[in-house]
Amino acid sequence: MSRGLRAQVIGWGYYVPRRVVTNHELSQRLDTTDEWIVERTGIRERRLAADDETTATMSIAAAEQALRVASADPLDIDLIIVATATPDYLFPATACLVQRSIGATRAAAFDLGAGCSGFVYALAMGTQAIESGACRQVLVIGAETLSRITNWTDRGTCVLFGDGAGAVLLRVGSGPGGVIATRLGADGTGADWLILPAGGSRHPASPETVAAGLHTIQMDGQKVFRFATKAIPSATRKLLEQAGVTLEQVDLFIAHQANSRILESAAERLGLPTEKMFTNLDRYGNTSAASIPIALCEAVEQGRLLPGQRAVLVGFGAGLTWGAALLEWAGKPAVKKDRRWLIAALRRWWAAVLRRLRR
Repeated sequence: MSRGLRAQVIGWGYYVPRRVVTNHELSQRLDTTDEWIVERTGIRERRLAADDETTATMSIAAAEQALRVASADPLDIDLIIVATATPDYLFPATACLVQRSIGATRAAAFDLGAGCSGFVYALAMGTQAIESGACRQVLVIGAETLSRITNWTDRGTCVLFGDGAGAVLLRVGSGPGGVIATRLGADGTGADWLILPAGGSRHPASPETVAAGLHTIQMDGQKVFRFATKAIPSATRKLLEQAGVTLEQVDLFIAHQANSRILESAAERLGLPTEKMFTNLDRYGNTSAASIPIALCEAVEQGRLLPGQRAVLVGFGAGLTWGAALLEWAGKPAVKKDRRWLIAALRRWWAAVLRRLRR
């Protein structure tokens, strides 16, 4: 690490829509059952965004929660990265919409596309920005509105996906805790296995692409499954070898929540006891880039990740991509509630008021 700097997680937050769609509800309009879905995926329900909710609005909600946890001033943020496959627009970046809404006027902002690995990729980019000395605070978000690109007549894919957002705020530090190591990879030979075919420059939107359903997720489930069961243990081992840490020295594993059979296979290949593998897949489904930060926040809420403990975050996704990160959890920072803290709280309140007025 350059200059001995480390990226420490000082704030975290997540948002999931209120609307819950159960397997039973899906079985009313598809040739499927609750038993079939649970047996093959482990998913029992998922959250779907309301008409007025988007990747940006959910990102903002998660970001504001992370700022509250850290008692941080948005003006101190140097960079915002939003990992997503479902941005509000092709441009401008969803990160810029977040920047505007939370009042982080000094921050640079961009979106990152690495599919379900996106949050780990963004975390690695934010960490490197801090370790290099280029940034002191980085807001990293994983957010998706997959319901807008799901074919709701295809039982092979529509039962899998849900919507949501998660965020962490990184700050430069030199003490204990923080991001210890990251490891990223990709294999473009599998790019066609998980793809949104139309809407880009290869197949611009047209009546023909809409009629053919090319604006919805297309997936070769068997090939993705085989890739994932190998990618998670491989990325984890390489990460820990890089960090000089053993599997036994890791307290919690938070993998991308895609399919219970993938998680079970990965745990078996790594020789992990089930209690070390965190899962919330049954309640949220596959939320792509949002799944790992949502799971991280819930693990903290449930007391599954305590200060001083280590966690591995590991994901795989379209591209094909994979990534892993090793964290030492520091917990909520102690904050002196002086005038600066009050000013930051007032700025967050005013940003929320302005956002409501713009609706």
